[in-house]
Amino acid sequence: MNAADQETLLYQIAITLLPGVGDVNARKLIAYTGSPMAVFRESKAGLLKIPGMGQMTVDQIAKNKSVVDRAAREVEFITKYKIQTSFFTDAHYPERLRHCTDSPVLIYSLGNMDLNAPHIVSVVGTRRASDYGKEMCRKLIAGLKELGVLVVSGLAYGIDTCAHKSALDEDLKTVGVLAHGLDRIYPPMNFNLSQRMLEQGGLVTEFMSETNPDRENFPKRNRIIAGLADATVVIEAGSRGGALITADIANSYNRDVFAVPGRINDLMSEGCNHLIKTNRAALVQTSKDILYIMGWEKTVARKESVQRKLFVQLQPDEEVVVSLLQENGDCSMDKICLSSGIQTSKIAAALLNLEFEGIVKSLPGKMYRLV
Repeated sequence: MNAADQETLLYQIAITLLPGVGDVNARKLIAYTGSPMAVFRESKAGLLKIPGMGQMTVDQIAKNKSVVDRAAREVEFITKYKIQTSFFTDAHYPERLRHCTDSPVLIYSLGNMDLNAPHIVSVVGTRRASDYGKEMCRKLIAGLKELGVLVVSGLAYGIDTCAHKSALDEDLKTVGVLAHGLDRIYPPMNFNLSQRMLEQGGLVTEFMSETNPDRENFPKRNRIIAGLADATVVIEAGSRGGALITADIANSYNRDVFAVPGRINDLMSEGCNHLIKTNRAALVQTSKDILYIMGWEKTVARKESVQRKLFVQLQPDEEVVVSLLQENGDCSMDKICLSSGIQTSKIAAALLNLEFEGIVKSLPGKMYRLV
């Protein structure tokens, strides 16, 4: 990270530390002044002209030395541990989260993940998960494997832990959203799990280092869990708790919410049953319910169709063409002919048939690509 990038990051962090500002007002300040750095360099008179900025908030911005100093220490921490940051104006900021009005202006992350993956599902539930809840969690996630869904949860006890472990067992990437900084793991018993997730997913938080997992941080964490995903699945939840908060936030974002039903006298299913009863969540029994309501079943069907054609129905010449496209990516007909040693007329016939079957796509310049 060069000096200019460090200075930009310094003020991006600093604006999140201003008392009484928050994410919504931070966006407003940046929109009026042009950048986080400009916010700190703007005069008091200029800041007071911004709608919604009172004298107390402006005074806090003017007394910014301690805020900037703390941000400087965080830049050192980020640099030392190679932590990734995403500011809300960055192109790589999670697109789903960007559309949430109260999303964090800055998030920190560690690991190997794509927070703009095609399909993302959040899974939440009770910390006191029953065998039934864990089994349903495993089955639902296993059924989403064909789509390569990114599984998001909160790395807490119970359903969260089961969701992360199930995703890893199915070779799916999984992301834990934390209610504290990246210098610690809570609960401590999930430290080893978190290390596995760094290789096959990662950790995300809006909190900088030295932040404890205080109670008030968890509802803020829950809005990120809901905001990152296309849909939120609730598996076992009591009449109150973080899982229901996440479901309510997801509904406020106009995201799909699913709930696994339970017995009417089961306290750990009371929340799920109530979500279904009040039409705030769709009842889910299997992963097919999620795929159908989300409109993802066509994607699975298309993948299964291509896979079936690739391995069962291909003629020898077609197998050669597909193999070359798998190895080399997009190829021209001339390259396929030269690499395969097969006559041009036979390659042309093979490519035409593969196009009809929906396995190969013709591109400009007589190039071909596997679908």
